[in-house]
Amino acid sequence: MPFNALTFLLLFGPLALGLHALCVARRPVWRVPLLAGLSLAYYAWWDWRALPLLLASIGANWWVGEAYRHSGRGTLIALMLALDLGLLGLFKYLGFFAGLIDAATGAGFSAPDLVLPLGISFFTFQHIAYLVDLRRGTAPPMTLTDYALYVAFFPRVIAGPLVRAAEIQPQWQAHPPWADLAARGLLLFAAGLAKKVVLGDGLAAAIDPLWAGAGAGLAPEAAAQAVLGYAFQLYFDFSGYTDMALGLALMLGIRLPENFRAPYRAVSIQDFWRRWHITLSVFLRDYLYIPFGGSRHGLARQLGALLATMTLGGLWHGAGLTFVAWGAAHGIALGLHVLWRRAGLALPPLAGWVATFAFVVLAWVPFRAPDFATALAVYRGLLGLGGGTAGAAPDFWPLAALAGALALAGPTAHDLTARLRLSGPLAAATALLLAALLLQVGNDANQAFIYAQF
Repeated sequence: MPFNALTFLLLFGPLALGLHALCVARRPVWRVPLLAGLSLAYYAWWDWRALPLLLASIGANWWVGEAYRHSGRGTLIALMLALDLGLLGLFKYLGFFAGLIDAATGAGFSAPDLVLPLGISFFTFQHIAYLVDLRRGTAPPMTLTDYALYVAFFPRVIAGPLVRAAEIQPQWQAHPPWADLAARGLLLFAAGLAKKVVLGDGLAAAIDPLWAGAGAGLAPEAAAQAVLGYAFQLYFDFSGYTDMALGLALMLGIRLPENFRAPYRAVSIQDFWRRWHITLSVFLRDYLYIPFGGSRHGLARQLGALLATMTLGGLWHGAGLTFVAWGAAHGIALGLHVLWRRAGLALPPLAGWVATFAFVVLAWVPFRAPDFATALAVYRGLLGLGGGTAGAAPDFWPLAALAGALALAGPTAHDLTARLRLSGPLAAATALLLAALLLQVGNDANQAFIYAQF
């Protein structure tokens, strides 16, 4: 039940918001249990088969956290972290590593085909963040209901943004200005829906046939459309989802952290990762890069930490060597950025933007391609070496021009919720009108979100 499905827009979403408003007005003490119950119901609606695993992981991690708080035994946390990562590896990577072993040995090694539980990468990272922060003394104590809501809060359980307990748990007991937040949240939700349905899905319709036939070769213009179109499709699909998640949370009185800050305006690769999937970047920095040594133990250690962090970040996105290659490419680029800065060199902002944008867009090719052969075919097509005859999508460029203009100069989620000053009724009316129009434009707006698969 994605946010852009009619079932959510017309049934679950309004029901959840109505029950929450009634609870806040009549029985505020029931707010956390209600939100936790709604979140588990939402997850079960997506895939009820994975609900027992989510519930078991919530119970086990909370119990270990409580045991650590009372005993101070770090071994408990270490064992629980190993179990969390082991379950993630079992469901997400068992087949991947089995394939690598079989390719290396030719022994016919195989693994059972397990169904990937929805959102397992995100809720596993939530568990890790809580337990590590608890050991560091920065996570607040939580009841089991609090912890269940922290992990499974329905606006963000499927695809983030990632949050820390210390930044979200205090908001459950606060009393924010509901009417103002609801109006702003509804406007932000509608804006995210527009980004997803009009631009994300519109670009997908134009370029998906190109990617499907990329293995047979693409003409240069078709290859350019496939590459540039996917860069914008992914951005508007994922940032659109995030805007909808942030908007929903605001309507429930919760401020989730910003996850995108105009990433295609970045003037360096480091700047890009401060703008793209910000909460994941912070997670990778705090829970991988710094523990690997960061910049505290010399240049060689720093370069190795960057490469290892980003390679693992690529693997987190998907169980495939193409994702590993994408992550490693970004790790190498970040390492070169460090060397460039240490040498005292600098590019003018325009040149930095061109270089960064070109690298990021080209690096998305293995991220999107099902295999290296397809990625190579796309690169060859860009150079005019593909020998392909696949025609370009006729309606692509006007949509791409609109996408580019909005990505490079359009408002961010922060702009919409903080700088744009609309009265509550006007914001709500605008959002409702836009949502109604989007249902028509988007053909019921029922396309899946890209990041739901991760």
